[in-house]
Amino acid sequence: MASRLGNDPWDTLHQGLARHTGLSIGTWIIIAAVAVMALWIPLRQRPGVGTISNALLVGAFADLFLWVLPDPRTVAVRWGYLIAAVLVAGFATGCYIGAGLGPGPRDGLTTGLAARGHSIRVVRTGIELTVLAAGWLLGGTVGIGTLIYAVTIGPLTHVFIPMLEIKGTTRTKTRGRPEDEAAPAAPVPAECGDAA
Repeated sequence: MASRLGNDPWDTLHQGLARHTGLSIGTWIIIAAVAVMALWIPLRQRPGVGTISNALLVGAFADLFLWVLPDPRTVAVRWGYLIAAVLVAGFATGCYIGAGLGPGPRDGLTTGLAARGHSIRVVRTGIELTVLAAGWLLGGTVGIGTLIYAVTIGPLTHVFIPMLEIKGTTRTKTRGRPEDEAAPAAPVPAECGDAA
């Protein structure tokens, strides 16, 4: 958001919802996380400590950082913010899923679908583009950064999750082929999946 090059797709949705309700973007991040977790039920995903932490803390920290971060005035700094945000999001997703602590709410939706034979990169990109369209229709900010995030976060998480997986945690399926599953399908207690 701070880069002024467009929000990431989920924050486009959160911002659109905030404009129609008066609730903060951070509050909508938390509400959306809980709503997305309801979609886990038919996917048989199970939350872990990483899931709950993500659901509660990402929204709170989003409001905090929107208030604390300096406003990037130059184009170079704005692009720096954007590139850093995309890379950090992919890396962070790999870290907490790879640790076997449970995927974030939105990530669990991705991993649950990927566990049914689909590629993480394809599933995540599809979810991001769907959410982007809904956010845009609600009046959320869309820009070049929104599109960059939407098409790169899936491939980044596809790379970072197996790269950062701690040995001994449940293997996360990233490729969508049976031979790529070394164990159930996720790094949460039982047969969960992965994804950002």
